[in-house]
Amino acid sequence: MNQTSSKIQNPETAVPKTPQMNERDFLNDQLTTEKYMTASYNIALNEASNQALYQDLATIFKETQDCQRNLYNLMFKNGWYAVEQEQQQKVQQSFQQFSGYKSQLPYTVQ
Repeated sequence: MNQTSSKIQNPETAVPKTPQMNERDFLNDQLTTEKYMTASYNIALNEASNQALYQDLATIFKETQDCQRNLYNLMFKNGWYAVEQEQQQKVQQSFQQFSGYKSQLPYTVQ
């Protein structure tokens, strides 16, 4: 049985189609920036050798990640961001695959 995935999306809020940036364009630009910033803060956290600096970066990272999530939620609510619904069978296969990896770890977290 070959099922195709389907989009999960709210009805799209209309925006003017002009050369000027509209609300959707601004939000998309900000979301892209926040994604880039969280990735960069993650690298900085991995490299921080000073504990005080690490704590400050962790706080900023959390705030940036929360901002990114809020922008995503706003875009999804306005129908400007869609996700693909995956088939249950593929989700189950991935779960089984990664569950098998668990037995290869030196210890497991309960």
